[in-house]
Amino acid sequence: MLRAALAFTVSIVLAAVIFLSPSSDAIAQSEDASFSEFLVVAGGCFWCVESDFEKLEGVGDVLSGYAGGEMANPTYRNHEGHLEVAKIPYDPSVVTYRELVDYFFRHIDPFDDGGQFCDRGHSYTTAVFYNNAAEFEAANASKAAAEEELGKPVVTPVRELSQFWIAEDYHQDYYKKNPVRYNFYRRSCGRDRRVNSIWGK
Repeated sequence: MLRAALAFTVSIVLAAVIFLSPSSDAIAQSEDASFSEFLVVAGGCFWCVESDFEKLEGVGDVLSGYAGGEMANPTYRNHEGHLEVAKIPYDPSVVTYRELVDYFFRHIDPFDDGGQFCDRGHSYTTAVFYNNAAEFEAANASKAAAEEELGKPVVTPVRELSQFWIAEDYHQDYYKKNPVRYNFYRRSCGRDRRVNSIWGK
C-alpha cells in the first residue's frame, strides 16, 4: 500500500514538473558530429539514462528521445508504441560499444518487463538497440554476461534501430536544468536503491 501510494505521489509530481515546464518544439541540442559512433538504449526515464551516461569519459552530449515504434514525429504527450530512449554519442578510441552496453545493464533493473522503478508501462521498458551485425553480437554477449553474473534471465530485448526521434527541448539535459526537481524525482522513484540491490554499489 505504501509503495503504491509513493508511486502515485511521484507520478503526480512528475506530471506537474513536465506540464509546468516551458514547452518548446525547438531542439536546442543537435547531433554531435565530433563523435563517430552512437548507442541507443531504453532504460526507463530518459532523464536518468542521460544523466548516467554523461558521466562517462569518451561520451558526448546524450540526447533524450523516442524509438522502437512506428509513429512518425512522436511527442512526449503522444508517443504510442515508442520507448523513451537515450542516444549516446561516443568516441570508440576511448570507450567501446560493448563497454557502454555493460554499463547500461548495471544501471537498470534487467528483470522488469513492465517498466522501470516507479515508471510503469510500455514506454518505460528497456531495450538495447543495434545498427549492424557487430553491435548485435556485442549487445547479446553483454546480455549473456549479465545473466551469468546475476544467475537469472534478463528480459531486456536487443532490437534493431529503425529511427531515433529527438524529444522536446525541455527534456534535454533536464537533470542539469532542473537539479532539485530531478533529484527529488530520482530519489522518490527508487532507481538507485533498486539498482544497488541488484548489482551492489
